[in-house]
Amino acid sequence: MADINEMVAALPDNSLLLLDDDAPLRTRLGRALEQRGFAVTLAASVAEALTALKAQAPAHAVLDMRLEDGTGLKVVEAVREARPDAKIIMLTGYGNIATAVAAVKAGAVDYLSKPADADDVCKALLTARGDNPEPPDNPMSADRVRWEHIQRVYELCSHNVSETARRLNMHRRTLQRILAKRAPR
Repeated sequence: MADINEMVAALPDNSLLLLDDDAPLRTRLGRALEQRGFAVTLAASVAEALTALKAQAPAHAVLDMRLEDGTGLKVVEAVREARPDAKIIMLTGYGNIATAVAAVKAGAVDYLSKPADADDVCKALLTARGDNPEPPDNPMSADRVRWEHIQRVYELCSHNVSETARRLNMHRRTLQRILAKRAPR
């Protein structure tokens, strides 16, 4: 952690916007990022985040994807307009490839699933542009990758089970059983 603290201290601007509607996670992650040297502004909703952006455009942002009053993608766009060089990380409890692609297209540099460790968030924020972050210590299993692909196609087909099954060359009932189960680890 000393290396992370030194890297954050060396940043020209250590301001960070943390947006999450889960109060315990927001508070815990905010404290952990402050201990690592970031100047954290907390927001619980899209409206709060947009208000905080008007006051100060942060150099870094950690944003939740799904919120009660909208989506974190709206805040990604607002951060990009206010500060094009900001590094943005998306967090979500609903991790799937389609939303990761949408986040990256909107301007996020990385995408982490909850619960995210503060060190993982810092590593993603401190990775130089153009460099790839280190591979995860615990990558997705083949079953999880398959499930993610099915979820992506399902989302692209506007949640139409019959169309998704046709495109995946799979029986509709088999697909319904897969969609009814929880995501594999």
